[in-house]
Amino acid sequence: MRCPFCGNTDTAVKDSRPSEDHSAIRRRRSCTACGGRFTTFERIQLRDMFVVKRDGGRTEFDREKLERSVRIALRKRPVESEKVDQMISGIIRRLEGFNQDEIKTEQIGKTVMEALADLDPVAYIRFASVYKDFQDAHDFGDFLTQLRPPQNDD
Repeated sequence: MRCPFCGNTDTAVKDSRPSEDHSAIRRRRSCTACGGRFTTFERIQLRDMFVVKRDGGRTEFDREKLERSVRIALRKRPVESEKVDQMISGIIRRLEGFNQDEIKTEQIGKTVMEALADLDPVAYIRFASVYKDFQDAHDFGDFLTQLRPPQNDD
């Protein structure tokens, strides 16, 4: 493993343990050259997945990109980091469970939205606004109307 501080390739593992959700191994490392300490995560990858974009382009599935977009939707929300990690691992397990080497962006977006709807309604709406490409306030209103049935004032 290359040291992120000095680039040295000789690093030593000081501690290993499972992550909170047991989906990865957390390794605490130290660089033999500069003494810098850093953490790495080792995850199981069941298959190489490719994302088929709306324009037909293909790219390799990137867990970090998925995690970034989820964390942006959850920014300043009262959700524990452990819960987010568990949700992301669950999303990836579901995607891998489709037993497909290629997954459409629509399927990824739908899977993320389902997971966010259960975790945090505000993050769900934030993610939907980007995923569904809301252009103005009416798009938000239409989406919110679909979420809840009209209320009767009886």
